[in-house]
Amino acid sequence: MSRGQAAGIGLLLALSIWVFIYKAGPKMPDFEVYWRAASRAAAAQPLYRPDDGHFQFKYLPAFAVLAIPLGFLPLQTAKLFWFAVSVALTVLLVRLNTHLPAERRKPVWLLATILVIVFGKFYAHELVLGQVNMLFAVVATLMLLSIKAKRENVAGGLVALAIVIKPYAVLFVPWLIARRKVGSIAAACLGLGAVLLLPAVVYGFAGNIELHREWWRTVTETTAPNLSVYDNISLAAMSFRVLGPGELSAQVAYGAGLVLLGIAALIFLLRRGVRFPEALEGGVLLILMPLLSPQGWDYVFLIATPAIAVLANDYDRLLQPMRALAIVAVAMIGLVIFDLVGRTAYYAFMRWSVVSMCFFVVIAALVVLRARKIA
Repeated sequence: MSRGQAAGIGLLLALSIWVFIYKAGPKMPDFEVYWRAASRAAAAQPLYRPDDGHFQFKYLPAFAVLAIPLGFLPLQTAKLFWFAVSVALTVLLVRLNTHLPAERRKPVWLLATILVIVFGKFYAHELVLGQVNMLFAVVATLMLLSIKAKRENVAGGLVALAIVIKPYAVLFVPWLIARRKVGSIAAACLGLGAVLLLPAVVYGFAGNIELHREWWRTVTETTAPNLSVYDNISLAAMSFRVLGPGELSAQVAYGAGLVLLGIAALIFLLRRGVRFPEALEGGVLLILMPLLSPQGWDYVFLIATPAIAVLANDYDRLLQPMRALAIVAVAMIGLVIFDLVGRTAYYAFMRWSVVSMCFFVVIAALVVLRARKIA
């Protein structure tokens, strides 16, 4: 290990300790939801309780069952453990994505720097909340790298794991089917079967069915109150803030979602002749997930790290107007921070969903790269 690497690790450790003591440790409210669900699962208690208020558990029952070991730890010890894991996952996520492009054309340090600048504020927010988006992003990236390494069975299994962590990863399933690779499709299907059956080990078959009913009720009934929150960047929230509540707002959101899915399908249809097309396709699907989910918060965009890795590797091969537009959009995603621009500008930025619009530009740039058979 060089002196520079040792100094970097030392600085990261010091910064992590400071963040945990003064920022994350006293908070991590989302992690408390997971810890509470794990404790309930260990005792075969109901998971989905309206009296939990805003912090209701909204993940699949299998998530709580797999998290049971965390529930055996005292809360503060569990927080420290998860914070340390999340810091390691952050480093791993950046590192893995520097290896994602089919042909890396930029130095590792440059790709890593771009990723940290673009997603740094989201990574930090993730740590303070104690969320699992970092874990999800690492699993999704490993899935793409497994496809690159022609390990289809592993890729399919990782898709199933991603669905446990965040159910909207089900968006990967039709993509796997469209690729027509038997190994990944079979592994994903077997994995999904295991995901759905796992809670029966603790709750029994009847209890497992009831848990999944309660999960669906919780997800569908707790969506509407979150649409007006300024940091909800979903299509549903964007439409709600512009048009207000009602049928028209819902129809516009559905229509926009169909357009984005159509763009993803077009990208797939243009994959012929592209080496490792899955990197770009997976990146686009990861951008779509927080946009399509009615409960997509701004920091969830960190799961789009693979999309920015692909774009950063080949942005200089875009035509000049699109290149300039993409650079501005990516810069705005990373550099519009509350402490830099102030309260008024930041809340206007979030209220008008500018961060989502910037990701629309990223998608457009990726479409151009695909149309030109670059990525």
